[in-house]
Amino acid sequence: MPFDHRSLKIAAISWAGASIEWYDFFIYGTASALVFPALFFPTSTALVSSALAFATFGVAFLARPLGGAVFGHVGDRYGRKRALVASLLIMGVSTTAIGVLPSFAQIGLWAPIILVVLRFVQGVTVGGQQGGMMLLATENVPPGRRGFYGSFASAGAPGGVVLANLAFLAVTFSMSGTSFSTWGWRLPFLASLPLIGLAVFIQLRIDETDEFRQAAASAGAPKRRSPLIEVLRDQPRQVLLTAGSYLAVNLNYYLFITFVVAYATNPHFLGVSQSTALLAVLLASTVELALIPVFGLLSDRIGHRRVFVGGAVLLGVWSFAFWPLVNSRSPELFLVALVVGLGVAHSVIYAPQPALFTEAFSTRVRYSGLSLGVQLGSLLGGAFAPFIATTLLAEFGSTLPISIYTAAACLVTVFCGLTIGRRTARHPLPERV
Repeated sequence: MPFDHRSLKIAAISWAGASIEWYDFFIYGTASALVFPALFFPTSTALVSSALAFATFGVAFLARPLGGAVFGHVGDRYGRKRALVASLLIMGVSTTAIGVLPSFAQIGLWAPIILVVLRFVQGVTVGGQQGGMMLLATENVPPGRRGFYGSFASAGAPGGVVLANLAFLAVTFSMSGTSFSTWGWRLPFLASLPLIGLAVFIQLRIDETDEFRQAAASAGAPKRRSPLIEVLRDQPRQVLLTAGSYLAVNLNYYLFITFVVAYATNPHFLGVSQSTALLAVLLASTVELALIPVFGLLSDRIGHRRVFVGGAVLLGVWSFAFWPLVNSRSPELFLVALVVGLGVAHSVIYAPQPALFTEAFSTRVRYSGLSLGVQLGSLLGGAFAPFIATTLLAEFGSTLPISIYTAAACLVTVFCGLTIGRRTARHPLPERV
């Protein structure tokens, strides 16, 4: 099946919009690893400060299911585009506010309290936009190309990581460590506002998805029950399987891009320079950005389920090689660990997920069902993964328990991925009812 200009344009727009919103979400994670412990959570030990910073990082994941429910309702009732534009605007305001927030030394306990509130708002908006971006990329394209075009929505995450790390690398290289820790870290947050303005401009220039318009046209005038209530009543199994499928996807991602940065750069552990750690994440994310469409295309050829489950298996196996490579203290092996784990293995599982999850729900409740399932998976998976990893490290003094923790999550994802794929393949759900 040939590629068409309209589908490529929509895929590119979904990638750009997702990249910009994920940039906002990820710069918080990078700041949590580099500066937030000292600025907002000063304690007697660096380990406790890092644990507190990562705990607030997880607050956004508590908010993501709420965002999925609220924006899913809007997206299923009033259109995908309205929900996406609203989420972009709210994200821009909350991220910019973090950039001007006084530190603990300036306003005391109000600083971490306000930070937690703003992080909660970030979580709500990400919970609303993620499913919408997937649908934007999959509901406008031929069924035989959903894996490829849908993968562009997934590619927004590494796109956001690349932007976030470039921003932090730029400020760390252009100023002293003291300047960075006092005011330089704010610049990536303040850069959010014009980026969000660009994203809104892009979103306002696209039409509503084909699937939603046709579903709305066939629905008629009678009032419907809430889409969230409908999907929980009619397709609860698919919601739970989506959550379980997304578990290892999200858990591994935040260990790769957040926890490993804090672990490697902490002088009590490895003492790797900040620039080395950020550059390794940047290069690995660039590899993932390039490979995601490749594996999306492959999933159209051999099956979304096969590629997705294969990625989960690869991540589980690699978890036992990843930490020994990181612990070697070699910059080269550190890079290899991240390129294979994040750049290759994670791209295998990340690429086909929009198509796999889109096909699991009928159109009229798809935004709500997909969003709720994905955000529940993110809550169970990535929400406190850095915090749990930090706790395991402190308790056992070894990274082996982290590998076991990761592999267990991958086993859950393998089971759910096989089951949700089998259900979809044997009993295709109606597209527009």
